[in-house]
Amino acid sequence: MSRSLGLAAYLALARRGGQAGAAPDSLRPAGRVVWAHAVDVGRARALAGLARQLAQHRPDISMVMTVPADGTGAEGRALRGPAIRQTLPPDTIPAAEVFLAHWRPDLCLWSGGDLRPALLICAAREGVPLCLVDAEEALLERSRWPWLRDLPRAVLAEFTEIHARDEAAARQARRMGADPTRVHVTGVLQEEALALPYREDDHETLAQLMRTRPVWLAAMVQPDEIDTVLGAHRDASRAAHRCVLVVVPDDPGQSAGIAERIAERGWRYIAWSEGTLPDETTQVILADTSGEMGLWYRLAPICFMGSSLVSGYHGRDPDEPAAHGSAILYGPNVARYLHRYSRYAEAGAARIVRDTDTLAAAVQALLPPDRAAIMAHAAWEVAFRGAEVTDRAVEMVLDTLDRRAAAVP
Repeated sequence: MSRSLGLAAYLALARRGGQAGAAPDSLRPAGRVVWAHAVDVGRARALAGLARQLAQHRPDISMVMTVPADGTGAEGRALRGPAIRQTLPPDTIPAAEVFLAHWRPDLCLWSGGDLRPALLICAAREGVPLCLVDAEEALLERSRWPWLRDLPRAVLAEFTEIHARDEAAARQARRMGADPTRVHVTGVLQEEALALPYREDDHETLAQLMRTRPVWLAAMVQPDEIDTVLGAHRDASRAAHRCVLVVVPDDPGQSAGIAERIAERGWRYIAWSEGTLPDETTQVILADTSGEMGLWYRLAPICFMGSSLVSGYHGRDPDEPAAHGSAILYGPNVARYLHRYSRYAEAGAARIVRDTDTLAAAVQALLPPDRAAIMAHAAWEVAFRGAEVTDRAVEMVLDTLDRRAAAVP
């Protein structure tokens, strides 16, 4: 542990004024425990995916994931997966001692930045290896304390490895005093996109029936959005009169109302639940069954993700269409998945729309197969780019744990 007057001052304050906080509300599992901290929901999802991979490699390894004590943390705690969710304790010596004594972690995997000196230094003093993953420039900047200028250097010195999402984050870590030999640019740590199951015979049949017809998908549509979607289909059909729209209601229980709106607009449609196949006259397919999104994503090269045009629904996961080779369109109300949509938009894989006119224009622009293919390929690359980053993080965790186990007499 390097000498640092700033660190000594911070830890003195953290001991005198600190509260222990609440005791952990879950038992420590047997075997080795990785303590992973997610600074936001996006990283919580990525770490949950990493926990699943670790469990597949080594069933004796468990993860306890801490999340901030705010609304973001509440959503992080609701994520599915093998990790045990806990609220991050206060950055005080008493709280750190209670947390570490209970969980006895074999490794700390801190994500993003926004470092908490008392918690991290206490862990390092207990012999817990510290690894920083998905380091981000803005989050590292939060870890600067102008009145304790040497504090960031002292904290970063305890990390055995620092994985930065880009060169800007790597430079920031080095400027703050991290050992350059421990800083590596690895890319964005993100949840892996998984392909959904589907019935191959249904796909072959529909693909054969639709082989010469443009198809686009409106997925997870709310009743409040169906008029906008149908209006866009009307305009798209003027440009390509054989165009077919697949509508998937967000709630299958609302299919009857959506079917009424389709019929009122004069569209010739079939309801998939009735077992009817589309023919040359079919203009709309109402996909009113559950568990078949893998089929519809594979059938349509263009996907508008609903629950995004009107407020209150927060959007739906864009990783799903991306993993199946669809160009992505979406509305402005995607707060729950904003970081993901932004990533796809930056890569040219997704486009925002706001109303009937902009949705119709976007669909028409993508009807030529080569244009949709360019966006779809970009989406696929973004969706699966994180797999390599996650694999490297898994290797680092396993290697660190193995070296730590080997060093124990």
